[in-house]
Amino acid sequence: MELGFIGLGKMGMNMVTRLQRDKHRIVVYDRTADLIKQAEGAGCVGASSLTDLVSKLKAPKAVWIMVPSGAPTEETVTAVAALLQKGDTIIDGGNTRFVDDVRRADELKKKGIEYVDAGTSGGIWGLKIGYCLMVGGEKEPVKRLEPIFKTLAPENGWAHMGGCGAGHYVKMVHNGIEYSMMQGYAEGFELMAKSEYKLDLAKIADLWMHGSVVRSWLLELAAGALAQDPKLEGLKGYVQDSGEGRWMIADAIDKDVPVPTLTTALFTRFRSRQEESFAEKMLAALRNAFGGHAVRKR
Repeated sequence: MELGFIGLGKMGMNMVTRLQRDKHRIVVYDRTADLIKQAEGAGCVGASSLTDLVSKLKAPKAVWIMVPSGAPTEETVTAVAALLQKGDTIIDGGNTRFVDDVRRADELKKKGIEYVDAGTSGGIWGLKIGYCLMVGGEKEPVKRLEPIFKTLAPENGWAHMGGCGAGHYVKMVHNGIEYSMMQGYAEGFELMAKSEYKLDLAKIADLWMHGSVVRSWLLELAAGALAQDPKLEGLKGYVQDSGEGRWMIADAIDKDVPVPTLTTALFTRFRSRQEESFAEKMLAALRNAFGGHAVRKR
């Protein structure tokens, strides 16, 4: 199958490489010329601009967008849509809030352009093991893109979730669960790191991968990280978030669904970015004021 692909970051480059290996014709574009050359080396067709990319595709055209969420995705969708015709399809494979998918799909439908959202999980390991794809959109364009999804995913690793936005909605919840799992591991391993038993954390992580009910790919990654740096001394405890956790909490509030585990996991990430917490200094000041409790001063 033929596909235009925009965005050759870590995931994007691996995805076009996987597609090319299965003999799809992939036309690629990225703002970084060296990345285009790298993709060409893997057998892809390079494009010098969005206009050039679209011109090298046959109708009905399909263009996969894999750029950072927010403004970069919004701007790219708008620019590509201006170059496409009725019957063509845009696929957003990044992390987009599902309500934006619904809005875009409605706008593009007026021009006769199909819109498919593909929640993509697999990270930098997807080239080897494949990507889990959660796909939203109308049945006809999803069916037409099935050869692409089958190549990118492992066996049974992709599914049509429902209408436009459904793919990214499921991916949002997927990432919220991921946040919670990571937080659970982090807390458990911190407690063991402070144990009087001088535990070998890498050994425990590897042990739990064999028959334990808490085994997972995340735990496998933790075992690798701990084997390389048992005390994680080479890292700062500074943790970013990519937005899905916030969106999931907002959706949970709208639906009156309690998500305390995710909320704690997200707020812990916020705290990790503070050198000092004003709230904690306020707590110290109040305890000192009402009870004369000792405080530590600069």
